[in-house]
Amino acid sequence: MEWFRSLPWVDMVEWLNAVILSLSQLLASVGVPEEYRQLAAFAILYLGVTVVVLLFVLFLLKSFRRSKESDDGIAQAEEQKKQTEKHDAIEFEPAEESVLEPEPEEELEESLSLLERLKRGLSKTQSSLVGRVDSLLRSRTSIDEDLLEELEEILITADLGIKTTQQLIGSLESSQARSELISPSQVRQLLIDELRKILTFESKPLDVTSAAPFVIMVIGVNGVGKTTTIGKLANQFALDGKKVILGAGDTFRAAAAEQLQIWGERAEVEVISHTEGADPSAVAFDAAKAAVARKADILLLDTAGRLHTKVNLMEELKKIRRVLDREIPGAPHEVLLVLDATTGQNALTQAQLFNQAVPLDGIALTKLDGTAKGGIIIAIAAELQVPVRFVGIGEKIDDLRPFDAEMFISVLFDSE
Repeated sequence: MEWFRSLPWVDMVEWLNAVILSLSQLLASVGVPEEYRQLAAFAILYLGVTVVVLLFVLFLLKSFRRSKESDDGIAQAEEQKKQTEKHDAIEFEPAEESVLEPEPEEELEESLSLLERLKRGLSKTQSSLVGRVDSLLRSRTSIDEDLLEELEEILITADLGIKTTQQLIGSLESSQARSELISPSQVRQLLIDELRKILTFESKPLDVTSAAPFVIMVIGVNGVGKTTTIGKLANQFALDGKKVILGAGDTFRAAAAEQLQIWGERAEVEVISHTEGADPSAVAFDAAKAAVARKADILLLDTAGRLHTKVNLMEELKKIRRVLDREIPGAPHEVLLVLDATTGQNALTQAQLFNQAVPLDGIALTKLDGTAKGGIIIAIAAELQVPVRFVGIGEKIDDLRPFDAEMFISVLFDSE
């Protein structure tokens, strides 16, 4: 049995027995009953061993984490060194290699004429309207009912509106009945002539020198670009040497007055404003007083964007108009409705309802460059007999341009 006693685990068992005996004696000294002493000693020993094992595991994990962080730090230092070397290499490149090339797109945009910019802005409308008309006419050898039906569909989907489309188709049928229209190739020219008649109707021209100050009240629904349009107009009038004052009558929309102030700073014109939520008519009153006192040439009055279906808000426009007329007899001299061309027939509906509330003198059509629905210009002119004064053909400050009907037709039907 000597070899058995010489084994290491035998010594361990004897050591554990000695520890348990010592614990039992300790428990006896604190009054633990004899029948529970051995069980309690085993429990204390078990807990002690468990704690030691856990501490050892935590020590191993901590050592491993330190080793990993050290490796990561070395890798990061090496990467940073590479980046520094790369940056230094760029720093010491010859000067002529680092010179930035001029941006040709910006220079090209500046050099474009108004005609070219309008052509670019109308490209989507031209494709959806004239492009489809030309394709239809090239595919036919005679004018029949099918051709007229397809042509009618093209005109309606280009947002010329049902009434305007019926007017155009009626003119084609009348010319055909009089034997003035024989071949499909003649249809194109007749359309050009009829559209020109629609757009060049007799209307009061915009003459800002006809009164001093000349008051323009700008109206429209939310989101059509009303405040931006005012800012662009103010800039154009100021560049023409006119003394301009802006009235921040949109007191409902958050930060609307601040937005107009920014435009005023760009155009270097004065802005009359009140606190947010103030009475718009009070702003109109103060703006009119300021325009007279400062001998301004033009007063541009912003108004709160409103849904054209809200009767109470439309009534407020009438109140503002009365206030302006009381302070400056005959004002507003121009009620300008701003419409978003991308909304198509909804823009026509807006124009009809606004025209009922406050008779319109003119329309500014924004975002014409971003839509295939430019035919809405023709629908508005035909159905309301309200002239389109300005069209937006881009994002820049000078991309709001006076509308020229002859140029519009010319660009729209340009086949080059």
